[in-house]
Amino acid sequence: MGGKYRIKGNKHPRMRRPRRRGRLVVLTVASVVVLGVGGWGTLQLIDVFTGGGKKASAAGDGTDCGTTTKASPSPSAKPLPQPQPRTITVNVLNATTRGGLAKKTADELKKRGFKIGDVGNATEQYDKKVKGTGLLLGPAAALDTSLPVLGTQLPGAERRTEAARKGAAVDLVIGDGFKELAKKPDADRALTKLATPEPAPTTKKGC
Repeated sequence: MGGKYRIKGNKHPRMRRPRRRGRLVVLTVASVVVLGVGGWGTLQLIDVFTGGGKKASAAGDGTDCGTTTKASPSPSAKPLPQPQPRTITVNVLNATTRGGLAKKTADELKKRGFKIGDVGNATEQYDKKVKGTGLLLGPAAALDTSLPVLGTQLPGAERRTEAARKGAAVDLVIGDGFKELAKKPDADRALTKLATPEPAPTTKKGC
């Protein structure tokens, strides 16, 4: 070959420029960095638009949402108006072997506003057969009216109705476990609570 690239001796001329390795390395590193930053930014955008912070919001929801119970009046469970003691006639009957209990108890009930009917010994059906503090007897209509009111004077007494019973009077049959009527302040509080029952709780779910 002639001219600039003519071969002289046993040496051959270079046909291209030597590689610049340093520049290639720098370019390669820069490309990797750019790709890495771009990929990280893309992931952040995906988190923003797809709700990547769901764990944090879910944790926050736990404090705001839940089940709450609040007392509120229940129209369907509205109680019947309770009669006043002065409108209730009570027969006081002694089913124990201790004498004088019927009269003493009747006198105390009268002081508390109840009307007193018959006072004496219990009938053979109940005589010496009432083991508890007492037995409250009345017609079916008295189950949710007169008997609960009388029951405030003798807590723990059994309540029972008789379907064939006539009239509105109720019986207080004194049993073997009887000691005395409830203390008047306690009985008065029970009467007040009976007239204004607590509202039924209602459950409400948040979110």
